Amino acid sequence: MSLIISDDILHTTGMSETELRQEIAVLLFQKEKLTLGQASQLSGISQLQFQHLLASRQIPVHYDVAEFEEDLKTLQELKRL
Repeated sequence: MSLIISDDILHTTGMSETELRQEIAVLLFQKEKLTLGQASQLSGISQLQFQHLLASRQIPVHYDVAEFEEDLKTLQELKRL
C-alpha cells in the first residue's frame, strides 16, 4: 500500500518529507502500532538512530517478552553460524 500526501499538506506542516515520515513513525511506535524495527524502517533511519530520536523526546523503547524471545532466537541462530 502506498500513501500519497499532497505537497500542499506537506507544505502546510512546514516539514520535509523525511521529518514527516519520522513524526508518523514516532507516533505509531509510541501508540505501540509499530515495532522498533518497523518504525525505524518507516522513518528511513537505522534502529540506533531511531532510538536516539526516541530518547531525545524522552519516549521509552518498548521491549516485551516476545521481542526478548525473538532476540534470543536470533542470537542462537547466529551462534550456530
